[in-house]
Amino acid sequence: MKVLLAMPDGLQHRMFDRDQLERLAALADVDVERTAPDLSELEDDELSAVDVLLTGWGSPLVDAAALARMPRLRAIVHTAGTIRFVVSPAVWERGDIVVTSATEANAVPVAEFALAQILLAGKRTLAQAARHREVRDRRREPPVGERAGNFRSVVGLIGASRIGRLVAEHLRRFDLEVLISDPFVSAEEITALGGRKVELDDLFAGSDVVSLHAPDVPSTQGMVTARLLASMPDGATFLNTARPALVDRDALRAELLSGRISAVLDVEDELPADDPLWDVPTVLITPHIAGSQGNELHRMGESALEEVRRLAVHEPPRFPVDPRRLSVSA
Repeated sequence: MKVLLAMPDGLQHRMFDRDQLERLAALADVDVERTAPDLSELEDDELSAVDVLLTGWGSPLVDAAALARMPRLRAIVHTAGTIRFVVSPAVWERGDIVVTSATEANAVPVAEFALAQILLAGKRTLAQAARHREVRDRRREPPVGERAGNFRSVVGLIGASRIGRLVAEHLRRFDLEVLISDPFVSAEEITALGGRKVELDDLFAGSDVVSLHAPDVPSTQGMVTARLLASMPDGATFLNTARPALVDRDALRAELLSGRISAVLDVEDELPADDPLWDVPTVLITPHIAGSQGNELHRMGESALEEVRRLAVHEPPRFPVDPRRLSVSA
């Protein structure tokens, strides 16, 4: 089975450790030290022999022109999450190519990050730390109020996505009420996750912490409106590890600048350096660290390696991408 690393130079050494690369080399005919950042630069003879493309962040788009030169291609194994920038409609149209992704593996650290921030938010950590920094004398600080704490407080999860489901499973260990809003998931499924199905209006109005886990697709963009944000209880926290396009950013900024609510924002990669949110003590802005980083990338590599193993022994893939769900998944 001929495997080609169709990815930027050096990416294979970030996604796989030495042991994983050795295992990959034992599974297939592959040069683990060579990548193909641009498929158009390869000779026809080399591409015509490829059975599997191993792709990742920054990989070339597999379009109709590339497919025409790869008649033997039977799988695209993606070491990252979304395949939107790698897999063109021509791949699905051909009908005989399996596509897999490491989305499930990447969901693990995001859910862990969200869990940690949810529990900290329940303690009103950002607001209390800001007040403590200002007063610098615990004896002079006012009480935090009865809604602070993680005993029977309410957490709202927007989206029963892979990450949303993992977060819900983590939260089952704590004395919390979990509300989940997802139009594509039944009340019975949400109950099985340990949550209660509600509409967005009820979720925002009734939650002490709201955590966003919906995909960035046309139907979800702008779904967190000014009205929903305004309905959050005073002192509540909004957590975004999804995408900024899902939120009315001007409305969120206004709420946060007022100091009425707090926020943990991990996806504001394009926030201007002079944006006033940088200086709001009750807003934590992190540089997109919820997703896989450092050694966590090897979990995604392990997922891809398992898919290659399954292909080599003609087993069904573990995490195939369903093209019918592209409109509702990231």
